[in-house]
Amino acid sequence: MTRERTLRAAGPGSVGAMKNWRYIGLHTVAAAAFIFLLQRFVLHASLESCLLWALVLGGCAAGLAYSQSNR
Repeated sequence: MTRERTLRAAGPGSVGAMKNWRYIGLHTVAAAAFIFLLQRFVLHASLESCLLWALVLGGCAAGLAYSQSNR
């Protein structure tokens, strides 16, 4: 099945699109929380450093999840 058929079957604004955004959001939050907890409690980094790394890697995780959901 090609991607065009899938998009036509689902239609714009359908539940399928919402599941993709939910997946991207959950992936982002999970990656950011993991790196924050790792930095803060395992590596004993400062709060500012932890938040910065969580923001950066959360953004990278969002980009990765977005690219995977559009395959």
